[in-house]
Amino acid sequence: MDICATYRRKLEDHQISPPLAAILSLAELCATSTAGTMFELTTALNEGADLLKHHSSNPISLTAGCELFIAFVSLFAHDSTSFSDLKMELVRQGDAYVRQALAYRRRIAELAVDFIKDDSVILTHSYSRVVMETLLLAHRRNKRVSVYVTEARPRGLGVKTAEALTAAGIPCTVILDSAVSYVMEKVDFVLVGSEAVVESGGLINAIGSLNIAIIAKAANKPFYALAESYKFHRLFPLSQYDLPSHNPRILSFASPVEREKATEDISSPASPDIRSVGAITQDEIARNNPDVDYTRPDLISLVFSELGSLTPSGVSQYLVGMFAG
Repeated sequence: MDICATYRRKLEDHQISPPLAAILSLAELCATSTAGTMFELTTALNEGADLLKHHSSNPISLTAGCELFIAFVSLFAHDSTSFSDLKMELVRQGDAYVRQALAYRRRIAELAVDFIKDDSVILTHSYSRVVMETLLLAHRRNKRVSVYVTEARPRGLGVKTAEALTAAGIPCTVILDSAVSYVMEKVDFVLVGSEAVVESGGLINAIGSLNIAIIAKAANKPFYALAESYKFHRLFPLSQYDLPSHNPRILSFASPVEREKATEDISSPASPDIRSVGAITQDEIARNNPDVDYTRPDLISLVFSELGSLTPSGVSQYLVGMFAG
């Protein structure tokens, strides 16, 4: 079984996020595994999870899903008559969990929408399925909201958010990432999604989230994070450089010779002008910068999940209990 190909296939369903795709992929691995004992099966699952992490440029979100499924397998109480039956039951349980988890966004939206007052002005960052669900639900309930959306460079996913909100009839304006301080006085609160919520109660999300949280704190504006519980991650970063996605390439100082060679590697005969000495391209900037950052728990007002509205310390307590069995 090619678990990486399976993972990519699962992600083709736009409702499936990376943690859920990882759970489904590991469940399929259970079905095809030749393991005859729980130790062998757990070893195979850990090896599969390592492959997924190794082949992902940003493994943080999928790692949360892998940890959740492997912990479930390790603690699963069963009465199966054979190990083959047990493996098929694990597959069924994985599929059932994902079907259930797809409803989490709606439950989070139902909870968070009560915090959105009429005529609210909201700032959001990048693109998040659960944030979109919440804003669209507020609109359907005839709450008048206006939304500022950051560009979210380098991927520019803020434009995707703005287009979807505009199509739904929600007033929306795309702002520069560097204009967050400028616009913060107009904002009632900040609403962001998440790649993961970690054991400290902090947030890992699209790069720029930390900047927004610091500015919101200085302006005394609430900073709310929305996160499904399958994104709760057993990780305790102390700084940006503790994130699994960090590597020596990020924010490195390239010499002019190295920069010219990198430019030659990505150029094509159809665009020879890109080879000009000293040219700095958007692709080069994107490659040299991180995809995500870590927002400390003291900058977060509340985390909304299907479990309820949690303080950052509440997330930490839940994670400890969940992985303690």
